[in-house]
Amino acid sequence: MCGEILSAFSLFLEVSAIKNNKSKGHVTNDAILSLQGFSPAKQVRVVGKNGEQLGILKLIDALEQAYDKGLDLALFAPQNDPPVCRIMDYGKFKFERDKKEKEAKKKQQRIDIKEVQLSCLIDTNDFNTKANNAKRFLKNGDKVKVVVRFRGRQMAHQDIGRDLLARFAETCAEFGTPEKAPNLEGRSMIMFILPAKQTAAK
Repeated sequence: MCGEILSAFSLFLEVSAIKNNKSKGHVTNDAILSLQGFSPAKQVRVVGKNGEQLGILKLIDALEQAYDKGLDLALFAPQNDPPVCRIMDYGKFKFERDKKEKEAKKKQQRIDIKEVQLSCLIDTNDFNTKANNAKRFLKNGDKVKVVVRFRGRQMAHQDIGRDLLARFAETCAEFGTPEKAPNLEGRSMIMFILPAKQTAAK
């Protein structure tokens, strides 16, 4: 039960840190004393290095405990009553947090959508050119939007558009797969092809 409380409290601290500090970082050590409403006699709830609760202490006493251990006192939830501070190695905490953020950014992929337009009467050479363009886009990790536009009476032969899109998807199969079945929007039939590496990640 005690472990569950400490775990929940640690989660609360992390959420509070995100909400109240965002990219600004936390106020630490003597800088806390310069904040409005804070003084040496100000009472704060103190959490130890390993997440254990050390109780409610005067700010000056909390600072002394942190300094005696060669650690920092970081303010995590200034809006709480009493405010929450944590004794920790703040330099190490910030280093690890920044490292995780950098790793998360590396994993994020910016996916552009490239459009390829086809017509029901497209010739073989034009079809192959557009298919090669789509393959190049897919190899670069981009999503491809394939559009077949129907003109005039072609709307009565939507099966031609579906067959054309199916042939296009088959031609590009080595580099990507359709996200879902073609969809008719107005006078256009649309299909999205996802790059192979994004399909594998799903």
